[in-house]
Amino acid sequence: MRNKNYTIKTMDREEIDIAIEWAAKEGWNPGLHDADCYYTADPTGFLIGLLDEEPIATISAIKYGESFGFLGLYIVKSEYRGKGYGIQIWNAGLKYLEGRNIGLDGVVAQQDNYKKSGFKLAYSNIRYEGHGGGNPTENAEIVKLSTLPFETIDSYDQPFFPANRSHFIKCWTSQPDSHALGIMQSGKLAGYGVIRACHTGYKIGPLFADNLALAESLFLALKSTAKPSEPVYLDTPKVNQAALSLAERHNMKVSFETARMYTGEIPKIPLNRLFSVTSFEIG
Repeated sequence: MRNKNYTIKTMDREEIDIAIEWAAKEGWNPGLHDADCYYTADPTGFLIGLLDEEPIATISAIKYGESFGFLGLYIVKSEYRGKGYGIQIWNAGLKYLEGRNIGLDGVVAQQDNYKKSGFKLAYSNIRYEGHGGGNPTENAEIVKLSTLPFETIDSYDQPFFPANRSHFIKCWTSQPDSHALGIMQSGKLAGYGVIRACHTGYKIGPLFADNLALAESLFLALKSTAKPSEPVYLDTPKVNQAALSLAERHNMKVSFETARMYTGEIPKIPLNRLFSVTSFEIG
């Protein structure tokens, strides 16, 4: 795949760190250990563009099962933008995911460009910024996810994603510098969330729960693991009014917005129970 001295190839694990570093510089604030779990999701789903062996462009194109894929980490170094290198790696990512319904969380300003590639707007996600600290809800049945069988966690997670992502979730819920908590109701798992260390502060994601009260209990428990001086972020679907009210009730402010788009049918996900997205980069 060549154009003069421009080559696009599959990244190795170490090269994914380049994409994460660039994402941090773009202000996307990735987690400190995201690369390991992203690689677990699809080891061949990361492409890098090299100009005379210099990395200048990246994209992730993650295959989930046989029917779904997700694009992210689409970055071109600033001095090489507008020269056609980005569209080449974009097309390579689309080709890798050919035949699947493809999702992405795009910058709102780029929606029209994504529409040219067949993407349709499903809804927006809003990133809220607040602070850590506070106290967990008393009497809430909060448990460490590590005390539950992984099958229980995996089963709860499945309705929230269009395809199987068990390997990724196993890594995500056990990564370093994180807390993964569940909430029980009538002896069953009724929600779970993860808070992880990022380049700046912490992100809570995912945050899934059967109702607002359970989500709030989980949110408070997760938030309390960070210091009051540390920023905490929540990525909420704009269509979930309860999620927005949760963030705003706890004095979180809008940081930025993304457009969740798909090339095929909008997956049937229980957005009313989705209080924070797992990852803008790989879904």
